[in-house]
Amino acid sequence: MKKCLILFSALFIFTATTSKCSAYPGWTVYDTSNSGLSDNRIYALAMEGNNKWIGTEYAGLVKFDSTNWTVFNTSNSSLPNNYVQTIKTQGSNIWIGTYNGGLAKFDGTNWTIYNSSNSGLPANYVQALALEGSNLWIGTAGLTKFDGTNWTVFNTSNSSLPHNYVRAIAIEGTNKWLGTYGGLVKFDGTNWTIYDTSNSSLPHDYVRALALEGSNIWIGTLGGGLAKFDGTNWTIYDTSNSGLPDDYIFALAIEGNNKWIGTLSGVAKFDGTNWTSYDMSNSGLTADYVQALAIQESNIWIGTLGGGVAVYNTTGVEEKLNIKNQKLNIKTGQNPFISSTSICYSVPYYTNTLLTINDLSGRCIKTLLNESKPAGTYTTTLTANTLKTGVYFLTLSTGTSKVTKKLTIIK
Repeated sequence: MKKCLILFSALFIFTATTSKCSAYPGWTVYDTSNSGLSDNRIYALAMEGNNKWIGTEYAGLVKFDSTNWTVFNTSNSSLPNNYVQTIKTQGSNIWIGTYNGGLAKFDGTNWTIYNSSNSGLPANYVQALALEGSNLWIGTAGLTKFDGTNWTVFNTSNSSLPHNYVRAIAIEGTNKWLGTYGGLVKFDGTNWTIYDTSNSSLPHDYVRALALEGSNIWIGTLGGGLAKFDGTNWTIYDTSNSGLPDDYIFALAIEGNNKWIGTLSGVAKFDGTNWTSYDMSNSGLTADYVQALAIQESNIWIGTLGGGVAVYNTTGVEEKLNIKNQKLNIKTGQNPFISSTSICYSVPYYTNTLLTINDLSGRCIKTLLNESKPAGTYTTTLTANTLKTGVYFLTLSTGTSKVTKKLTIIK
């Protein structure tokens, strides 16, 4: 048995978080412009307690603990490749599948790297991970099982696996359900059962995503839409017979009775009867190509290819963890000023926002803003052409709080 390579990392990059809250209530967006996210192209998401682990296409692995961002890449850590395709959490261990660097295990301090040179991993591209007790199942050049010591490889040459491209794995008891580019596979440890377009109602042989819901398995295909299989019966949902927005499906997640479906044209929610679609035109999504989904309580984390990470709170409330460090705030540019000055103000959540100029008695003499605003920071310009020389109060208020700043006009 070849020994794996054990490496240590000491360099962490922490960036304080700021959030971009959408004009649509309940949506929050993180991208490279407003947070410590290192890349807007997201391929993988995984939850570990309060930590969000994010796999990017070219900029490594990111951890977000709701306040701080930590980026791990090939320059500052032992991550073997910056293209992270899949992540799986196991207690304090994070398993990371990369595109061309093999498999990494990170316990928060130490890195262990497995590749085709130092272990039984058959190839250095890892596209899917699933845990079955102490066994890690790996989608790579075929299907690989790793029990912590021994490696077992199943491929088209030594088993009934129909295709070596294994893109999704779901564990149901002793059954391993596999999404391959040769159809859907059930493997019970001994027997292989193949479902494809020639022998079943599977709508397409390219299976990209899987999710288990009781005795049902949900199957996302690339080009054939969504299928539900209960072991006997098939139900097919596509753009021609349902509210599915696109037949190319890249991610699936189950939240109670809701099925969340990441597609090439946004994300869809299906409760078994009704469909709701979210895209750039009607939601806080900043890109329609959805590659990854993860559920954390009432929050749906959505990884997009090009738009960073969007978070949708199903209660319609913006993520409090994202804005807890933001406060109602107001600042001015030049003050005292003669003709005009800039005003920068911040609101911590979606609310009606009132910005006024008041005299020394508190009487409102000018209203600059009175409208609902999503959480964020805004700027405007105050001109003094209708105001006399003197001292005024600039007041920013919402339904629950108020801040005031003194203004002095000199003419």
